[in-house]
Amino acid sequence: MDLEWLTTQVAGLVRETGIFIAAELGKVANDQIEIKDKNSLVSYVDKTAEQWLVKGLKPLLPGASFMTEEETDQAQKTSSPYTWIIDPLDGTTNFLHQLPCFAISVALAYNNEIQIGVVLEVNRGELFKAWKGGGAYLNNKPIRVSDTPTLDDALIATGFPYLDFSHFDVYLPVFNHLLRNCRGIRRWGAAAVDLVYVACGRFDGFFEGSLNAWDVAAGLLIVEEAGGSSCDFNGGNAQWFGGKVIAGNKQINQELKNLFLTIQPQP
Repeated sequence: MDLEWLTTQVAGLVRETGIFIAAELGKVANDQIEIKDKNSLVSYVDKTAEQWLVKGLKPLLPGASFMTEEETDQAQKTSSPYTWIIDPLDGTTNFLHQLPCFAISVALAYNNEIQIGVVLEVNRGELFKAWKGGGAYLNNKPIRVSDTPTLDDALIATGFPYLDFSHFDVYLPVFNHLLRNCRGIRRWGAAAVDLVYVACGRFDGFFEGSLNAWDVAAGLLIVEEAGGSSCDFNGGNAQWFGGKVIAGNKQINQELKNLFLTIQPQP
């Protein structure tokens, strides 16, 4: 399979979908917003974007399975070893409040290993992409993670818990430590964007819990192909199918991992 060619096709489809999302900014009425769960919103924009993405991806790999946030009726699971993982609008709350950080995220897994990742930050028109072994790119230019050596000089991204507070006793002391011992902390409200900003060196590191596959699958590959690394809060491999994720350049990722292990020593 020509992963570079396939990534280019996916990138074109994502850009087209991004045009639709940008055109709908500010047009969604309150009665067109659904509440999926506490602080979890969805509108016709998310659903339509997902339908477009699924329809466009199906011909690229006939028979492939789909894992999608909105679970539209076109997104079916099959026995194929290929799975498309789609977040049609990461940062829906930002979009609905007309705050400038939301993105489309598409990844392709083969036998549970991510092969392709594409993330479009819609507002700035910045398209991040990577394919396994092919490097990482921002608008077709190669990108690398930062070379910041220590947390003292690092700008860190995170996501605040808003529904699942099961890891809050670990998260809060880590957050407190970083407030006092790094250059700053940012919270964009879109994990896919946080990860690609790590990949291009804007952020030096990132951590968040209670993430889903569509939040991180594409971004984790892009970080890896940009020379970064990732793990979970216990120091094990970060799983693309979600959970608790730490990512950064290799030095910062190691410091963040050590920080979590110090606060919550593992047996």
